[in-house]
Amino acid sequence: MPYKEQLKRKQKQEEKLLGGFCKVSPIIGMEHPYFYRNKVHAVFDHDRKGNVISGIYAEGTHRVIAVEECLIEDKKSQEIIRTIRELLPSFKIKTYNEDTGYGLLRHVLIRRGFETGEIMVVLVLGSPILPSKNNFVKALRKVHPEITTVVLNVNNKQTSMVLGEKEKPIYGPGFIKDRLCGCTFRISPKSFYQVNPVQTEILYNTAMDYAELTGKETVIDAYCGTGTIGLIAARNAKRVIGVELNKDAVKDARINAKENGIKNAEIYAGDAGRFMVDMASKNQKADVVFMDPPRAGSDEKFLSSVIKLGPKRVVYVSCNPETLARDLKYLTGNGYQTVKIQPVDNFPFCDHIETVVKLVKKAGSLDLTVRTDYFVNRVVTTRKIERKQESGGSSVHTGSSGKSHGGRSGKF
Repeated sequence: MPYKEQLKRKQKQEEKLLGGFCKVSPIIGMEHPYFYRNKVHAVFDHDRKGNVISGIYAEGTHRVIAVEECLIEDKKSQEIIRTIRELLPSFKIKTYNEDTGYGLLRHVLIRRGFETGEIMVVLVLGSPILPSKNNFVKALRKVHPEITTVVLNVNNKQTSMVLGEKEKPIYGPGFIKDRLCGCTFRISPKSFYQVNPVQTEILYNTAMDYAELTGKETVIDAYCGTGTIGLIAARNAKRVIGVELNKDAVKDARINAKENGIKNAEIYAGDAGRFMVDMASKNQKADVVFMDPPRAGSDEKFLSSVIKLGPKRVVYVSCNPETLARDLKYLTGNGYQTVKIQPVDNFPFCDHIETVVKLVKKAGSLDLTVRTDYFVNRVVTTRKIERKQESGGSSVHTGSSGKSHGGRSGKF
């Protein structure tokens, strides 16, 4: 399907799902919608003749479909995968068989910083030892000297997950760096980082515009990942608090803050929903909440805690318009109004789409809260009189240790 037709179809989908909340702005597409993915994954196997192949799984099976070229994946990353495929026989490295559990190399993951040019190669093995690893890395870098780090990841479990828990750098620092919206970010093998950096600049700049930061706000960055949204916002906010469940991403986020000279941001390891509930229970406040949840969307605990905190603005960054519509129904039914919706096509030639939504607290909506439980298909209505919003900015109280009273880990 031509790219313009893809954009029309995605616009129609957004309007159908979200148009009832407010006008949906025209989708922002890519000028050059090819080879945009900075993260490339390949499954390794061999064909009936014993030849090494790499590609993707056929849906619902362990059968690998060989892929020679993909029009949305970074060209250099694809070249590296082809080189690895060619090197395996000479190093007598067998590909892993998902059904028998025999073999060594299961997957290869490539991550490239489009701005920095740094490249990470992750070799996912079925056992922890790679024969002649130093010579293998030397041979690989002879063809691709741009590679800045190589990581061995061990996944010896029968699982659909690509990466295992254990990993070890065998060349370089074990991470790469990239620049986005004026900040530098450290990216580890398991860290979340948007796969389309060109469109992500547009996505995050739109989110910053919707936040309307003046330098006086306390900001919550929920599902913060490596800290991208929160650290970009920190330049124009009084204080930023990031919450993330992935421990590797938390580590990277704290390092990213230090490397960017950002001193007004704190990153906590924990579940975003529980963290927000703890904050609300201690009457802590925030002016702006950024939400960037996974495709499953948010959950009732988190959304109800947003209502209790009562931020002036909520900026919701979504990669799934269906769960976004569900969550907006909850928020708009409990004192918030959707005022802007901007679709951004981060995934050309795929069904997925990113959307930025701006919600503001309704004027005069502080007296009554109607809580609707959409997550278990039942309606529960509770009424309570809330305190009128105090004028002026609000902040999250911290003790002398610098730890938030609602936090689960120390300040970085």
